[in-house]
Amino acid sequence: MTKVKICCISSVEEAELAIKYGASALGLVSEMPSGPGVISEKKISEIADKIPPAVSSFLLTSKLTSNDIIKQHKICGTNVIQLVDWVEKVTRLRLKAKLPGIKIVQVIHMYDEEPVKLAINAASSSDALLLDSGNPNLGVKELGGTGKTHNWDLSKEIVERVDIPVFLAGGLNVENIADAIKHVKPFGVDLCNGVRTNGNLDEKKLAEFFKVFNKFQ
Repeated sequence: MTKVKICCISSVEEAELAIKYGASALGLVSEMPSGPGVISEKKISEIADKIPPAVSSFLLTSKLTSNDIIKQHKICGTNVIQLVDWVEKVTRLRLKAKLPGIKIVQVIHMYDEEPVKLAINAASSSDALLLDSGNPNLGVKELGGTGKTHNWDLSKEIVERVDIPVFLAGGLNVENIADAIKHVKPFGVDLCNGVRTNGNLDEKKLAEFFKVFNKFQ
């Protein structure tokens, strides 16, 4: 069964709502150069503390060094770290060594065909990959939350070529989720804007999404 991660969680109430409808993972966004959902490290800690052990809590971090990431994680207390910018293999391995039991997820931004090589490179030092529609090469980096889809053919290729779980993100919503899952066959899907209205988690959209999602599981 495909997992569902609801990202940009901004309160305990949003976390409870997402879990109520079937989310198995929640994304908590720390300081970013751009994009929605940013909350303070203190707020991330407060929300993570209330998330049941069976639900994965993802810290989205744009930090690049292992020391900075570990320092941030000690404040936030999630059980997964999502690296939204590219970090080197040695950094991922250091995180895994110094944070036993904490899963490391490397984001791959699918802005052209080059990310396929990056994904294959990252697979050996990550617990999972997350394919998104950002572009870290822009003057102001886009590291997620764009609300845009990308080339699912490339995402499908990555899923077929790596042997770790792959999450699909980027512009997913109730209208395209069935096609996305059928085409890419990811381990999980990740939504932010697709279940929100004016930045807030929308219970009606959430219910509609899971109604459609559950039909083909």
